[in-house]
Amino acid sequence: AREVGMPLKMARAVQVGGPAWHWANFAKVARNFEWEKKVGNSVVVREAVGVVGCITPWNFPLSQITLKIAPAMAAGCTVVLKPSEIAPVNAMILAEIIHDAGVPAGVFNLVNGTGPVVGEVLGTHPQVDMVSFTGSTGAGKRVSELASQSVKRVTLELGGKSASVILDDANFEAAVKGTVSACMLNSGQTCSAHTRMLVPASRYEEVRALAQAAVARFSIGPSLDEASKLGPLVSAAQRDRVLNFIRIGIAEGADVIAGGPDTPATGKGYFVQPTVLGIKASDTLAQEEIFGPVLVVIPYRDEEDAVTIANNTIYGLGGAVWSASDEHAVKVARRIRTGQIDINGGPFNGSAPFGGYKQSGNGRENGIYGFEEFLEFKAMQFKPSAG
Repeated sequence: AREVGMPLKMARAVQVGGPAWHWANFAKVARNFEWEKKVGNSVVVREAVGVVGCITPWNFPLSQITLKIAPAMAAGCTVVLKPSEIAPVNAMILAEIIHDAGVPAGVFNLVNGTGPVVGEVLGTHPQVDMVSFTGSTGAGKRVSELASQSVKRVTLELGGKSASVILDDANFEAAVKGTVSACMLNSGQTCSAHTRMLVPASRYEEVRALAQAAVARFSIGPSLDEASKLGPLVSAAQRDRVLNFIRIGIAEGADVIAGGPDTPATGKGYFVQPTVLGIKASDTLAQEEIFGPVLVVIPYRDEEDAVTIANNTIYGLGGAVWSASDEHAVKVARRIRTGQIDINGGPFNGSAPFGGYKQSGNGRENGIYGFEEFLEFKAMQFKPSAG
């Protein structure tokens, strides 16, 4: 709550409760994993990839650290972590916990610093076998470029512009409320946030009223205030970036459904009003990752048009489909190129694979899927016995 600005109640559950669950789950995954398998005259074994360089962001700092170092260590790797210089304290506390738990020296290593300094060293160092990176798509491209020089394994969890598609037969009140909540989590500083709400053009005015009602429920306030539902952004630079995007949207003719660029009267902190803008699919805000509490509403003509709009992005990380039936929602969801899709408000599953298509990255995190990213295959062939 102090480092990132997520309200305390949510921070307990999401920023700390989630990582604690993942540490226990990766231990369980490792215990139950099939490390060797007979395949014909071969024995296929799984082995640790080696030394892993982990570079993590500030928005869900302890979660992103956990989703890398916990499975890597459980797989038998050693790790070098470079946490975000914007939110490094949680990593230092975690290092103390790991030390107190008796983990041997050299298994977990913490190096604080900036991406251009420490991150570039991890990407190029000849004794680093793999780099696991979470952050912006631009920085991810740089990591891939550096790692390619020594052909390291690279996993990337990058940006997103996830679409929440509300079909004409959906429960609109539940769908709009759920989409607004999925967008505003962590003040919108979430790579998989549902930041595009696609709605039937014929029902735009209905959606407009429902969105206003949903946004009104978000009380803005300091992160340490138990009553706050929307905290400040992480920095002045991030606040200014988000406000600039809002102004761009308005300049391009956006319908201001809620919020806007005016600073809320909440005292100290980098606050931005929860904002909803009605835009066209061709507008800037339909493509750019804003990383703030900004939801855009895009009307569509029919389901074919909705799928086209949903896929018209360089990203493919998250998303949602809302319908009167799961079957109808799944039919549309299968056509959307993205790594995770919530069907009618389905909750996050920490054991399911998390990661993206296209420029949202490669590789997966969570559960056995994230665990296997840190393993190599080795096949040992045996001469068949006579007869």
